[in-house]
Amino acid sequence: MRHFLRWRLCRIYGSPAGALAKIPDELEAAEAGPLLCAGITTINALRNNGARGRDVVAILGLGGLGHLAVQYANKLGFKTVALSRGKDKEQLAQELGAHIYIDTENTNAAEELNKLGKAKIILATAPNSKAISELVDGVPPNGKLLIPAASGDPIEVSPLQLLLYGRSVTGWYSGTAKDSEDTLNFTALTGVRPNIETFSLDQAGEAYERMITGKARFRAVLKMD
Repeated sequence: MRHFLRWRLCRIYGSPAGALAKIPDELEAAEAGPLLCAGITTINALRNNGARGRDVVAILGLGGLGHLAVQYANKLGFKTVALSRGKDKEQLAQELGAHIYIDTENTNAAEELNKLGKAKIILATAPNSKAISELVDGVPPNGKLLIPAASGDPIEVSPLQLLLYGRSVTGWYSGTAKDSEDTLNFTALTGVRPNIETFSLDQAGEAYERMITGKARFRAVLKMD
């Protein structure tokens, strides 16, 4: 097994040695990198917030976080609903493992979720505050709207939307070194893979430009060799 040293942006757990996670041989280093950020964040959100069995789990967005979240939700056994803008995203959603696709551009996503019996968890991976706000009414009683993607714009939610149904809206960070290792092992076992573009170190500027303009599909990875 190889080892990967993960320096956390938000929290440091213990000593540097405590931040080591074993990478299974089945995973390439370039694949493992995104899993230790987008991967651990999405799978931890899905497995630690009360969803069980065939519960409906909805994923907003099919980008860097979302394309992994849909795969994980499917492999964890949830009835997986992908939400994104435009009919052209439906094929990608199905390829990733979504059982149902909802086009948020042409339908009321909250109403569509209500028809499905509502979602136990809505994981809002797209940093779009307007789209997130529109999903609050699709959260069932005692359900959760989880936000792992940062946006500077405020989210609109009324107290009545929360109080009458016991809903919660909360942020979600990544996890510990043990969570990182769990993520890597689960990914290797189930065949989940990040969609990446690789660049050499001298192409770092190009990689950054594709990332910052949203053109990368879906993670830009620098290879040192």
